[in-house]
Amino acid sequence: MKKSGQIILLWLVWAILLIGFQQLVGNRFQPKRPDGALSWTLGETGRTSQKDQKYLNEPFMNEAVAWDSEYYLSIAVGGYDDPDSRWAELDGDEYALNYAFFPVYPMLMRLTAVPLQQLGLDALPTAVLSGIIISLFGTLLGMFALYDLARDELGHDGAMRALFYLLIFPTGFFLAQVYTEGLFVGLAFGALAVMRRGRGRWTFLLAAAILSALATMTRAVGIALAPLLFLSMFDLSLAGWRLKTETFRSYAWLFGGLAALLPTAVFLIWNFSAWGNNFHTIEAFYFGRGAMKILPSIGNWREAWLAMRGGESYLVGVGGQTAVYFALEFTALLLGLVASLFTLKRHTAVALFSLAAWVIVVLSGAPQSMIRYMLVLPAIYIFLARIGKHYTIDRAWTIASLLLFSLLTILYTFDFWVA
Repeated sequence: MKKSGQIILLWLVWAILLIGFQQLVGNRFQPKRPDGALSWTLGETGRTSQKDQKYLNEPFMNEAVAWDSEYYLSIAVGGYDDPDSRWAELDGDEYALNYAFFPVYPMLMRLTAVPLQQLGLDALPTAVLSGIIISLFGTLLGMFALYDLARDELGHDGAMRALFYLLIFPTGFFLAQVYTEGLFVGLAFGALAVMRRGRGRWTFLLAAAILSALATMTRAVGIALAPLLFLSMFDLSLAGWRLKTETFRSYAWLFGGLAALLPTAVFLIWNFSAWGNNFHTIEAFYFGRGAMKILPSIGNWREAWLAMRGGESYLVGVGGQTAVYFALEFTALLLGLVASLFTLKRHTAVALFSLAAWVIVVLSGAPQSMIRYMLVLPAIYIFLARIGKHYTIDRAWTIASLLLFSLLTILYTFDFWVA
């Protein structure tokens, strides 16, 4: 079987088994509510907590819909100012919480829904199906890109191992849900692969710039790709920064700078628009997040550490559940940092992107969702695939990751908090 066929088959089998598993657990048992992972989850996960949330109650493929899915579905069906979405009153003004989410994923859901309308489904189930399809095909694109990034060092078997580790990462199930992770992995990993293969050719550089701009408007950490577009004109080796080709020697600064400007310009236009202003307002005052909130982040991570250790903290829900939750968060952060540092020499662009994304989310203010945010760091899978050449390490990580994958998938399926 050709290599591309192996990748597609792995993706297809994973998608079928994951969707089937979520259907299975949803029909087999019911967990005890509420979820005590954090103090605020106690009030959000009761039996009737979501009874008035239209976008979380659609029966069609409901296992793939939870938490932030509500906002993506709302934007796709009713737009950012959808009256059926959730709103918050801040400083005397009302804001739709939809504004805290970037536009590319829900806009693609809306476009994909057009041909799917021929299936005869109503608008909301069509949007759900659209979101899952985009997530899955984004994941497939990300798999091809990750394979290309890893193959030269690790060979075919090692690159396939990296893909497998991506799919079974403890939060890898998000790649097949109504969430942005699948699409973002496709765009960001794709941009990195195109930069690497471009060798200074302007067509490749333009393609990478477009992918980076789309990634930036999918998740905030996509902006970390912008400087790499310029650096991709150079050979980032220990021998120094050297232009990759003679062709661009006199124009490298121009072409690299213009390419880097595309995602930056898109981000700045959005940032200073009404969308961006509303985004920052909702993120800061409702979700408690922002850019480079260093001191608040340090304080909040201290609270998270106390909560994990059983101390007094505003984050504590039910002691044991809180401890497990933050143990996974801290472990994921450590893995992301170690993987990025250990791939810095051989995969400089991948490592720099992973490190930048790591810093952005760690200093975003709220000490939660890190195990999901680490999912989009490509350095993790290259690092794991490298050490996974050892039989025992490979089997040990596979067992540990799959056990956590199953646990977190079940929690998400029942609308419990995961990340």
